[in-house]
Parts: sequence; structure tokens; C-alpha cells
Amino acid sequence: MFLKIKHLGLFLLFPLLFSCSEYQKVLKESDLGKKYELAQRLYEEEDYRRANRLLEQIAPRYVGKPQGERVLFFLADSYFKIGDYNFSGYQFERFLKSYPKSDKAAEAGFLGAKSYYLLSPRYSLDQTDTDKALGKLQIFINAYPESEFMAEANQMARELTEKKEKKAFEIAKQFVKLGKSYTLDYNISAITSLENFISDHPGSRFREEAYYLKLSAATNLAVNSTYNKKRERLEDAMDAYNAFMRYYPESEFVKDAEKLHSDIEKETEAFNAFEESLTR
Repeated sequence: MFLKIKHLGLFLLFPLLFSCSEYQKVLKESDLGKKYELAQRLYEEEDYRRANRLLEQIAPRYVGKPQGERVLFFLADSYFKIGDYNFSGYQFERFLKSYPKSDKAAEAGFLGAKSYYLLSPRYSLDQTDTDKALGKLQIFINAYPESEFMAEANQMARELTEKKEKKAFEIAKQFVKLGKSYTLDYNISAITSLENFISDHPGSRFREEAYYLKLSAATNLAVNSTYNKKRERLEDAMDAYNAFMRYYPESEFVKDAEKLHSDIEKETEAFNAFEESLTR
């Protein structure tokens, strides 16, 4: 029985060894047709890594030929399938420049944009690749509004937009934390960052908390300000409270906001009493 199984294993292994031998032989061949045929076969068999190596060899020699469009698309897609998204993004762009009217143009545009989407890092890192991906997705969305890939493209664009929003929001939150622990200047930075965030991201899911954090930073700044800046900053803090309550009267942060409002009122009363004492 053991011998039969052993022989069966060799029998199953033989085609694989033959395939590897054939691949190595064709890889060194000068015959373009053989390389093309094997590359196509490997691609269709989903052996993308080996197909890619052959396609890289033959792509420059098929420029301007009838098979050139097919070869260049397979090359770009094989890079995508093996997870080399830098190269797949570049090759899909190259394909679109060479064959803008291709039946595969929409798919190439989508996969090229998706390549950059997959390169986008987590929100805490530099978002240059995220900006690039958003740009590519917008180009695709504008160029192929009826594409079957539109729903996925819009979803990816939303994810990337939220990632950028989260980065901007987390930076502002960090300033708020620093303002409570260190110098008042961090509160000024927090307020500015939060105002910019609210203005730049009107539909963000972080907007409600941004309004609350602006109130928190403005209150901390006002309460701890020097005499000559205190009245103006108390008024700014009250404006921040009123804005928060106007937009989010049912917010989960209302209880905390009311406590801050109480602090502002107490501080204002104390400040008014102090000013009155100066005029007596």
C-alpha cells in the first residue's frame, strides 16, 4: 500500500515538474510566440507570479502589435493579483494611456485606483498615498459614471475620506489634551484645528465631538486666561457652548457641556464682580 501511494505521489508530481521545466525553458527562449502562449496559459490558470515574469519580458516587444493591448492588461493585472500595488497602479495607468478606448478601460481605471487605495496606510501615518488614491478614484468616478465598479469605487472613496478626517480630528484632540496638561497655547491650537476641521468636513461623523471639544478647549482657555484677555475668551467660550447646543441638543456630550457652561457662568460672574470692585 505504501508503495502504491508513493508511486501515486510521483505520478501527481510529474506534471508539476514538467510544468516547471517547460516554464524555465520558455523563460530562456527567444521565441516570442512561445512566451506569449505560455504567459497567457499561466495567467488563465491563475499562476500570476510566473505569468508576470513572462509578461514583463514580452510586453515591450508587443507595443503596437494586435496582442499588445491584451499583454499590457495581463501584465498590470498580474501585478495586482500578486499584491504589488505600486507596479499595478503604474501599469494600469500606462495601459489607459496606450489604449484609452479599450473595452477594458473602465476596469483598468478602477483597478489602477484600487491599487492606490490598497497602498493607503492607517490614519496615523503620512496620508500622501491616501491623497493620491482619492485623486485616482475621483478620476475614475468622473470618467466612468455608469461602470459596474462605481459602487465599490464610491465606498473606497468614503473610507479614504474618513481616514483623512480621522487623522485631522485626532491631531485636534491631541491639542485639547495637551491644553489641559501643559500650556494654554495648546488650547489656542486646539480651537483653530477644530474650527478648521468643522469647516473642512461638514458631513463628518466626528463633527459633533469636534463642536464639544472646541467648547472644552475654549472653556479651559478662558478660565485660565490673564485679566486683559479673560472677558473676550469667556464670551468666545459661551459662543462655543451656544453653537454646540444649537446643533446637538440631544448629544451624548450634553451633560459634560452643561458642566462647562456652568464653569463659564461662574467665571464670568467672578470676573464681573472683580471689575466692579475696581471701580469703587
